[in-house]
Amino acid sequence: MILSPSILSADFGILGEQIKTIEKAGAQWLHIDVMDGHFVENISFAMPVIKSIRKYSDIFFDAHLMIENPEKYIDKIIDSGADSVCFHIEAAKDPKQCIDMIHSRGKKAAIAINPATELETVLPYVDDIDMVLLMTVVPGLGGQKYIDSVNEKITKLRKIVGKDYLIQVDGGITLDNVSVAMDAGANVIVAGTCVFAGDIEKNIKTLMSK
Repeated sequence: MILSPSILSADFGILGEQIKTIEKAGAQWLHIDVMDGHFVENISFAMPVIKSIRKYSDIFFDAHLMIENPEKYIDKIIDSGADSVCFHIEAAKDPKQCIDMIHSRGKKAAIAINPATELETVLPYVDDIDMVLLMTVVPGLGGQKYIDSVNEKITKLRKIVGKDYLIQVDGGITLDNVSVAMDAGANVIVAGTCVFAGDIEKNIKTLMSK
């Protein structure tokens, strides 16, 4: 299992310190949500934030673009320090163009789909990308409850892509339900509140032990 703590739930007053704690505790990736206020209601980190936190750690930067017209920003996100770029199938006019842009820069490419989006929309691209992100909440806001009906979609995708393919889940993950997502077939876990609420190191070690 790969754990990718989402800094959307971090304390930005001590973000550099918390990133070091995350890495020390054994998390392999750092999940960075980029939101534009159009594709989703909220607005979050942009390139200057990513560039500034890149100085604090060599941890794998897992950038999740919840933005319209992602092709306009892929190069800038990579220039800021992203190791992987995930864009939404619902937001991309030409998904293959986005994939090619990311891979041409030597980075990993991923596609995300919302809970209401049919799995079939991403299937034509699974052989061209490095990971599929299945949203387990409606994107844009933290603290939502995990949507159990997505488990069926996770299991279906796992049967299609095989046991080693990266399937990421994002939203509503807790210490109590992370095993449910993993049992369904997820192997990359995004967790926000359940990492940053309380003892970060203890929470990460508990998640990693599931």
